[in-house]
Amino acid sequence: MKIHTKDFRVPEGDEVDLDKWPTKVDPVYKSKQQYKNVLEEHVEKLSDQQRLLYASDRHAILLIFQAMDAAGKDGAIRHVMSGVNPQGCQVFSFKHPSAAELEHDFLWRSTRDLPERGRIGIFNRSYYEEVLIVRVHPELLHSEGIPDAPHNDKAVWRSRYRSIADMEKHLHANGTRIIKFFLHLSNEEQRKRFLERIDEPDKNWKFSLADVEERKFWKHYMKAFEECLGATSTKESPWYIVPADDKENARLIVSQIVLDTLEGLRMAYPATSDKRREELVTIRAKLAK
Repeated sequence: MKIHTKDFRVPEGDEVDLDKWPTKVDPVYKSKQQYKNVLEEHVEKLSDQQRLLYASDRHAILLIFQAMDAAGKDGAIRHVMSGVNPQGCQVFSFKHPSAAELEHDFLWRSTRDLPERGRIGIFNRSYYEEVLIVRVHPELLHSEGIPDAPHNDKAVWRSRYRSIADMEKHLHANGTRIIKFFLHLSNEEQRKRFLERIDEPDKNWKFSLADVEERKFWKHYMKAFEECLGATSTKESPWYIVPADDKENARLIVSQIVLDTLEGLRMAYPATSDKRREELVTIRAKLAK
C-alpha cells in the first residue's frame, strides 16, 4: 500500500480539529514481515540520503516530535533513524528548563542545538513545549520572569506562535528544512500503554504517577495542540499529524515523510573538477606502484 504523505500534512492556515484526524488508519503493511521489509528499505534509503546531505553540505534537517506521553516518539526515532550515521545525526530532548535557561527567552535553549548544514537534528519535544505544556499549566509561565506579560491573555500565545514562525522562516531561508510530527494518540490507547508499562517489569522505569495526573488535562492539551498546529504549520515548515495508535504504521509514515523531504532537495555529490581529477590520477599512479 502506497503512503500518501500529503494526507497527513496540515495545510497552512487550516483550523485543526483533532477529532476529525484519525488516531488509527488502515495499515500500510499486510504482515509483520512486510513491515520489517518496508522499514528496512526506508532505513537504507535514509542512510543514502544522509550521506548525500553531508557531502553536498547545502542543507540541514530538523525533525521535531511532539505528542502526548506513550505515543511512541522514542521508538519512532530509534527505528526510523537506525541506519543513519551517528556522526551526522544528533537527538536532543527538552524537559523542564533550568534556572539558567529561564533567564533567557523561550527559544534560546533550543536554538543552541540546531543542526549545522550537512546534518540531521532531532528534537524529542522542543520549543513547542512553550505553547503546549506551558499553556496547559500557566503557572510555568509565571516562573519565566517575562516583564509586563499578559499571563492570562491569548496575546501571549499569538506572540509566541509568531516568534516561532518567524524563526522557522529564517532557518528555512538559510538552508534548514524543518519537518514537524505530531503523533496523534487516542486517550484509550494511552491508557492501554500505561497499563503495559505497569505490568511489564522492563517498562516500569518509563512510568510515573505524574503521567496519570496529566491525563486529567487531556482536553486542555488537545485544545493547545489544535491551536498550535493550525497557527504554525506552513508550506515551508509543515506539521504532519501521524496516527499513532499503531506504532509500526506510524514509523512507516514518519520514515516516508522524511524520505520525501530529503529526496525533494534533489541533492548531488560535489562535481569533481578537471584539476582535482588530474590530482587523483597522479595519486592513483603512486599508489599503484
